Amino acid sequence: MNKFFIALLLVTSFLFIPNAKAQLLQEQDEFSKADSLRGSITAERAWWDVTFYDLSVNIFPEDSTISGYNHITYRVTDSPKDMQIDLQPPLEVDQIRQDGNNLDFTREGNAFFVDMPGELKRDSLYTISIYYQGKPKVAENAPWDGGFVWATDSLGNPWIATANQGLGASVWWPTKDHQSDEPDSMDISITVPKPLVNVSNGRLKSKTVHENSTTYTWHVSNPINNYNVAVNAGNYVNFTETYEGEYGTLDLSYWVLEQYLQKAQEQFKQVKPMMKCFEEWFGPYPFYEDSFKLVHTPHLGMEHQSAVAYGNAFRNGYRGTDLSGSGWGLKWDFIIIHEAAHEWWGNNITTNDIADMWVHEGFTSYAENIYVECRFGKEAGAEYARGLRDRIKNEQPVTGTYGLNDEGSGDMYYKGNNMLHTLRQIVDNDSTWKNILRGLQETFRYETVNASEVERYIIAQSGKDLDDVFDQYLHYAEIPVFQYYFKNDRLYYKWKADVTHFDMPMKVGNGDGRFIFIYPTSTRWKSSDLDLDDSSDFQVDPNFYIQTERLGVSNEQDS
Repeated sequence: MNKFFIALLLVTSFLFIPNAKAQLLQEQDEFSKADSLRGSITAERAWWDVTFYDLSVNIFPEDSTISGYNHITYRVTDSPKDMQIDLQPPLEVDQIRQDGNNLDFTREGNAFFVDMPGELKRDSLYTISIYYQGKPKVAENAPWDGGFVWATDSLGNPWIATANQGLGASVWWPTKDHQSDEPDSMDISITVPKPLVNVSNGRLKSKTVHENSTTYTWHVSNPINNYNVAVNAGNYVNFTETYEGEYGTLDLSYWVLEQYLQKAQEQFKQVKPMMKCFEEWFGPYPFYEDSFKLVHTPHLGMEHQSAVAYGNAFRNGYRGTDLSGSGWGLKWDFIIIHEAAHEWWGNNITTNDIADMWVHEGFTSYAENIYVECRFGKEAGAEYARGLRDRIKNEQPVTGTYGLNDEGSGDMYYKGNNMLHTLRQIVDNDSTWKNILRGLQETFRYETVNASEVERYIIAQSGKDLDDVFDQYLHYAEIPVFQYYFKNDRLYYKWKADVTHFDMPMKVGNGDGRFIFIYPTSTRWKSSDLDLDDSSDFQVDPNFYIQTERLGVSNEQDS
């Protein structure tokens, strides 16, 4: 857990089309006490740190109910207070125990406050057990709304899954439902009726056969964010292969409904070239110990760590369409590439607060450009990025409100992508840029971070002053406007932006395909003598995501 950021949150909490996965930014007066309890490091969360979850759940498809327990091993890091455990209605807690004793608790909405023993010692480990049951919220439009999916496959067999990013893991299991605290490892035991097979995160640890059901216990060796923990139960068959990667042999395992086996065997051939591309650009796959899995699901897909949910009907594009309109998006399976990229961006590096979710979605959307570049060349990747711009709304800031479980704007995807694409142009050195992306993964490996840490790393490693760029693109709705005009064959130019003293270099050209840097600011007009036979030949490098506004000479200011 990032303890500096926890302290920061304590202060601030008091003062697909993929966009659908991000909630629209709410007005401040719409936030509730429940939002604060869910999104902030409350006093009842701050004094303890999760080290291990032992989750066990029985699933009963006949009446859409579940029952089970979570043994939470935690370390005391500060003076103990009541403990906040999150579990959403209509699920109910039956009993909470520690050291053989029942503990009293009260409920406030989604949060349970447990009366803890007074003799807990700092830096010591304890295990608290929460027993619960009920009928969990049904996801009506997974993965966007979240909850349990009770579906049937094409042969009429039960097909069950969970997806709960944003809504929270506490929609189906009791947990410390905040991204800043990940367990070091985890066991997930799911009991399902025969003949269903359950596939969860990590590696299969044991399989226990009962009279009418089977318990599948999976072990996750690495830290995992609780929204990634997943149930996937169906009439699955499994096929495997291996990939020789940067950390050695990586096990690739695929779980699909039997009737789709041949389609999956063909479509999932895209995994190896994807893995090669992403390891080259982002560094080693982060979870070799836990393997890489694709799991066929009744919903479109989610980045469930080491058990990526796949539901794109074994076809290329996003549900068979190209989100970029460039043509490149139909040459690969969007769900395989996008959701697997989250293994690096979101699962390896996780934000403390979902207000910074652009770190997950912006970098992952940018990874799509990188994959296109690996397969079809640098210009193809750039065309794909530029093609996504029509989907950007620029109506609300990308960054949400801290401490209130607010994801911010859905522009985190394509605007985040194009901001990073623009940064690459400013860095102007692909070797440096690649080292930055790989360095982020290594520096923040298995950590939870705040966006400012990511930004400071990029600034330090690039040697570029990018503070204004991050501020404008992430904290304001609009993108900067490059204003310019010509007078006596000279180019005059400046920025119009929300950020005071906005300063971002950019490239312009004279129509021959070559571009040079200029250095406009928002505080005064500058000028440059370009070799132009005709001012209509003037070009702005299209890889910079900006607006342009040509003014008449009569509109000049401060020239």
